[in-house]
Amino acid sequence: MNKFLALSLLSLMGASAVWAAKPDDGAITQEDLKNYQKQYSEFPARTALHNAIVNNGINDLAVNADLRGPVDMEFTHRIFSKGITNQRSSGRCWLFTGLNVLRAQMMAEHELPKLELSQNYNFFYDQLEKSNLFLQGIIDTATLPDDDRKVDWLFSNAINDGGQYTGVADNILKYGVVPIEVMPETNSSKNTAQMRQILGWKLKEDGLELRQMKKDGKSDKQIAARKKEMLSEIYRILALNLGEPPTEFTWVRRDEQSQPVDTLTYTPQSFYQKYAGNDLKNDYFMVMNDPTRPYYQLYEIEFDRHNYDGYNWTYANLPMEDIKEMAIESIKDGQMMYFSCDVGKCSDRQRGIMDTDIYDYGALFGTTFGMDKAQRIQTHASGSTHAMTLVGVNIDENGAPDRWLVENSWGDVGQNGHMVMTDKWFDEYMFRLVLNKKFLTPKVAEVLKQTPTMLPPWDPMFADEE
Repeated sequence: MNKFLALSLLSLMGASAVWAAKPDDGAITQEDLKNYQKQYSEFPARTALHNAIVNNGINDLAVNADLRGPVDMEFTHRIFSKGITNQRSSGRCWLFTGLNVLRAQMMAEHELPKLELSQNYNFFYDQLEKSNLFLQGIIDTATLPDDDRKVDWLFSNAINDGGQYTGVADNILKYGVVPIEVMPETNSSKNTAQMRQILGWKLKEDGLELRQMKKDGKSDKQIAARKKEMLSEIYRILALNLGEPPTEFTWVRRDEQSQPVDTLTYTPQSFYQKYAGNDLKNDYFMVMNDPTRPYYQLYEIEFDRHNYDGYNWTYANLPMEDIKEMAIESIKDGQMMYFSCDVGKCSDRQRGIMDTDIYDYGALFGTTFGMDKAQRIQTHASGSTHAMTLVGVNIDENGAPDRWLVENSWGDVGQNGHMVMTDKWFDEYMFRLVLNKKFLTPKVAEVLKQTPTMLPPWDPMFADEE
């Protein structure tokens, strides 16, 4: 045996012997293992449970049998829509939700029997704007050291297809909207992973070059010109994947009998102004329920936006009772809302049920899962993961909400594309809601007058919805 190798083995054996001689150093000891094995052997019904779990899905075994009945789809207040959308294998729920709220309004106000807005059109500009946001962010932080946390955060989040409401507002106000037939979906818009990876590679490479240009003493003008060349390449990649967005189009408006009403030529902005025209930035506000932070406070997330010239994500942190009061008024008034939540928790997507009692993991594994909402946020066990459209509420005989209804963007799954939430689930897993300012209560109106507290973009509560 090689002398060096032999000495190394002896050294390792010696280290092992030293470690084994310290049973209280925090490591698992042989005695610990014997105790764990003994306790497991005494666990009631372990054989039956083991056989069941290894041969079946955990949720199938933990499901509450009392909730297997039909889903109650009767609501005291409900807004009906026409047509369910499908984001496919993409993280564009935030965009689908924003456009779904908007198209429902457009159909109602202009008696349109059918309308779907092109998600691909706005997604193109979202990806272009996010690319510019990253590159300009790199330029703005070019004098910071390579290991600075903000620099690291930028390279870790060069681009994604998730987002939140401020991205919807900035995008539509800048670029307008078009009907889906004007710019339909492509394979890359429906399945975004590969395009996102390619864009990320290119942007990170470009980011390193821009930082090096600054280190090499290049002028601000030279760096800005190089960034424009980089964005031209990003535009090309996007156009090849998604198609090039129209600057003008002709659209036939039809009545309930599919007969043409008029045929006009529009720009994306003129189409938006004619059929919607909402001031999505100033007439709406976002609220959040985050019990880890003080309520009735206004917060802003640094650099958390989609457009460099857009506005940062700003929200009022409120107790659930305030949020519910305004949400109910919005539904009664016929206005759908942008809504986001932790959709994967206590959720059966096939049946369209979200209920905190739907699964009993504790009974299945002989333990407890007792964290509250604040503790789940603190430990990264829960956060907003998905955006949907809030469209209904049921008020019980005592005047309190007992369940809520959302329109989803996963196609015809759940209850014909909808999901039903119990009010308790709403309390535990709802995070964000966007409301028209006309539903502001006086107390919340005062909150919006505050100077917001700035929070860092890497805060765990502020991941984008997908």
